[in-house]
Amino acid sequence: MSKLQLTMAISHYDHTVDIVAGRVPIEGVELTCMDLPLHDIFQRTVGWADFDIAEMSTAKYVSMRSQGDDRLVALPVFLSRVARHSAIYVRRDRIKTAADFVGKRVGVPEWAQTAAVYGRGVMQHELGIDLTKIKWVQAGLGEAGRAEKVSLQLPKGLELTPVADRSLTDMLDKGDLDAVVAATPPKCFHSNPDIVRFYDNWLDAEMDYARVKKILPIMHTLVVKKTVLDRAPWAAGNIFHAFDVARKNSVKRCEYLGASVVPIPWVGEAVAKAKKAMGGDMWPYGLEANRPTLEAFLKFAHEQGVCHRLLTPEEIFPPQTHHAVRV
Repeated sequence: MSKLQLTMAISHYDHTVDIVAGRVPIEGVELTCMDLPLHDIFQRTVGWADFDIAEMSTAKYVSMRSQGDDRLVALPVFLSRVARHSAIYVRRDRIKTAADFVGKRVGVPEWAQTAAVYGRGVMQHELGIDLTKIKWVQAGLGEAGRAEKVSLQLPKGLELTPVADRSLTDMLDKGDLDAVVAATPPKCFHSNPDIVRFYDNWLDAEMDYARVKKILPIMHTLVVKKTVLDRAPWAAGNIFHAFDVARKNSVKRCEYLGASVVPIPWVGEAVAKAKKAMGGDMWPYGLEANRPTLEAFLKFAHEQGVCHRLLTPEEIFPPQTHHAVRV
């Protein structure tokens, strides 16, 4: 039987390099890997499903699925995970406590940015902030002109104003915004002493959140075109298995304390802390191992109007990936 010829577009990660380099093959599949900027991958995947396999914003994926768009099918492969207590940036001269957010202008790069969904979830469920009491502004983080890529169904009473001609960084730096929730720091965070993270002890807060609630936010997942799985249903399991093997290889490299797999000192100590916070497996794939994270995110996304209805984890992954993992 001839192999499936599939294109794939993902970012550069140590936990996927074995697949891209061909050291871990996907059984029955021959890959053509595309080296593209992440923004282009998302734009082309959301708009046109240009690739057979692609890295995908979790928020945009679940929003599309909640609206009946099933062109893409996610696998429980989580390429990017970043805790998001650290994603809330404020002007400390205006916001010192959670109560200070009421009536303030807070920016987001996109309402349906995954980091912003998790950040607002922290604000609502950890800090007790009513999101409808904030004046929300949507604009590009560093450059003007960014727009939403999916349609929203905002909760009643929530105010979201797009700004096309200014960036969030400019508005925050000049005092026209009081805070920003974003995946990366605004540039003024490094130059304006009034702009800080809301959580002074953000790392402790994030690790406690993971340890107690078993939630490690998932930024990006892996999607496959539905037409591919309609033609070859077996491909879902084989793709998942290959990515899981590559992940395990990467974790082993990180755990080998005698070598530096990344040019950062004390990586071994960071690995030990992460394993303790996560209760063993610090970067799990699969549905069940990630159920607390997935259920929390789907709840946040629905509450915030990113998802048009409340989804379950089982709805967003194909049945053949719900249970046992091949080893």
